[in-house]
Amino acid sequence: MGVHFERIVDVEVSGEEAGALAERMVDWMVAEGLITRELSSVLVYSPHADEGYLPGPDWARAVADASDPTWLPGPVAVVVGRNHHVGGQGEDEAEYAVCPRCGTRTVIINYPEEFRPDPEVWQPFEDGIAAWKATGQGSAPCSACGASAPVTEWEWDSGFAVGALAFDFWNWPPLSETFRAEFGRRLGHRTAEHTGKF
Repeated sequence: MGVHFERIVDVEVSGEEAGALAERMVDWMVAEGLITRELSSVLVYSPHADEGYLPGPDWARAVADASDPTWLPGPVAVVVGRNHHVGGQGEDEAEYAVCPRCGTRTVIINYPEEFRPDPEVWQPFEDGIAAWKATGQGSAPCSACGASAPVTEWEWDSGFAVGALAFDFWNWPPLSETFRAEFGRRLGHRTAEHTGKF
C-alpha cells in the first residue's frame, strides 16, 4: 500500500534563517498539541530527514477529516537545509518551470510523449539548483525573455519545489485548508505543497 505524505515547503526562507524558523514552527505545533517533542524514525521516509515528531493529542485539529478512528498519523519530519523536493519516489526533475519575469512556461519533460527530461533544457536549471544548494545563490535563464532569475523565484510544477525548509506530515489524513493557511501565515513566506507516496 505504501506510506503517504503531505509536504509544506517554505520557498522563500534563507538557509541561514531556516533553522530558527523551524524551531518556532515546532514550538507552535507543540503548544497547539499537534505534535510532541518525542522523535521517531518509524514511517519517516523523507530524503533529507531520518526522524520526525510524533503526533500530539490534538493532531486531529490540523486535518480535514479525522472521523476514521483507526487512522493514526505518523511523525512530522522537519527538513532544514537547501534542498530540492519532489512529490514521490523515482522523481528528481521538474516537469516544467515558469519564468518569474515573463511568465513563460519552459517544458522540461514533455508528458505524455516523454518520461525523461530534455537534457539541454534541464541542464541550466540543474546547474542553478546545484549552485544554490552549495552557496545560497543560483539562477537559471529564461529561453523566452533572456532574463536570469534565482531558482527560488521560478514557479515549478506541483511535484517539485526548491526551498530551505520543509515539513513532511507522514501518513496524516489530508490537512485542512484552515490549518494550511495558518501554517503559511506563521511561516510568513510563499509556500509550495506536495502530496506523494513512498
